[in-house]
Amino acid sequence: MTDPCSIDHAHALDRADPLRALRAQFHVPLHDGAEQAYFCGNSLGLQPRGARAYVEEVLDKWAMEAVEGHFRGHAQWMPYHELVCEALAGVVGAQPAEVVAMNSLTANLHLMLVSFYRPTRERPAILMEAGAFPSDRHAVESQLRFHGFDPATDLIELEADEPTGTISMAAIERAVAEHGPRLALVLWPGVQYRTGQAFDLAEIARLGHAAGAVVGFDLAHAAGNLPLALHDCGADFAVWCHYKYMNSGPGAVAGCFVHARHARTDRPRFAGWWGHEKATRFRMGPEFVPTPGAEGWQLSNPPILAMAPLRASLELFGQAGMPALREKSLRLTGYLETLIGARLSRVLEIATPREPERRGCQLSLRVREGRDAGRALFDYLSANGVIGDWREPDVIRIAPAPLYNNHDDVLRFVRTVEAWASA
Repeated sequence: MTDPCSIDHAHALDRADPLRALRAQFHVPLHDGAEQAYFCGNSLGLQPRGARAYVEEVLDKWAMEAVEGHFRGHAQWMPYHELVCEALAGVVGAQPAEVVAMNSLTANLHLMLVSFYRPTRERPAILMEAGAFPSDRHAVESQLRFHGFDPATDLIELEADEPTGTISMAAIERAVAEHGPRLALVLWPGVQYRTGQAFDLAEIARLGHAAGAVVGFDLAHAAGNLPLALHDCGADFAVWCHYKYMNSGPGAVAGCFVHARHARTDRPRFAGWWGHEKATRFRMGPEFVPTPGAEGWQLSNPPILAMAPLRASLELFGQAGMPALREKSLRLTGYLETLIGARLSRVLEIATPREPERRGCQLSLRVREGRDAGRALFDYLSANGVIGDWREPDVIRIAPAPLYNNHDDVLRFVRTVEAWASA
């Protein structure tokens, strides 16, 4: 039988991969003249080779047309954000009018909370996971204080109830049942950033709505990682970034979803000129008339240079399709799990759920010898061209991204850990 830990086996798996050609569409950084094994797409995705052409197209248009670039020729800037709506909707499972690329994730979260967190004295509480990404917690806490409520009593942080630090659906259901009469909002991640745990968004939306709460999702680690169905799951809103699995560059313009049932909402919002309906925007009137759908939450004209790489990335997602990417992701992460079990079980503990439906591509790993050993291993991996990332207090995150990672990368990670452990 073929040894799954052999180079020949890894190469055979890669030759059988129907998406193998996509790797060549990315710039993979080099280490000692060879490509890195890059597993950090959960922090910053690799650059699509097509991104430069789209950025240069904008620069050339600016040079040759100046202000007229807004209104004439190819890829006009006035409707530029519309160039990504349909493809972006396909990635997150939405209708095109339900999505918009704008701002940054936390800015979008605040804009959504202005509209969808409408607390009352009877219903002031927000439910989120304990250990949420700090920016989310900062945003939520500041919104509570802004409305005159106390985070000590009105921010409900659900602690992990499973041995590796993950949260069961039963625990979420219990929390919603316990706090339901006080809940104004459930804000939950699609994938928890530290543990890599993925959640059943449709069920969370159902539970929250049944309790009378609004439900929103932070999809920073889910967009481009998992097949999503935002429209069908019934979420009120969602926010995400595009610099991770969406490969659109550092500080890339972010994404926002508002469900179609809120397309013409009378909820309050922080308004800006670019969110005004297009037909009358240039009349420059004092009254704000929002564009129906997610675009109505825009504030200012979009950053065209920052949006250009997103077009290149979405083309690749369109070529592959999320179902095929998910199939490859399951194979890659499953291969990583198999090799860790076969060769590294004495060295590494997997904190991410073992059930494939409860995770994306990321495995969160802890070194059994403790934090100092974990940090030493992380530094050794980096020094040998194997790039993951470290999250305090003791997690190494390894995320085989199906657009550009392969089985050879996974085997290289395992062999590098073996070299460190035997040194």
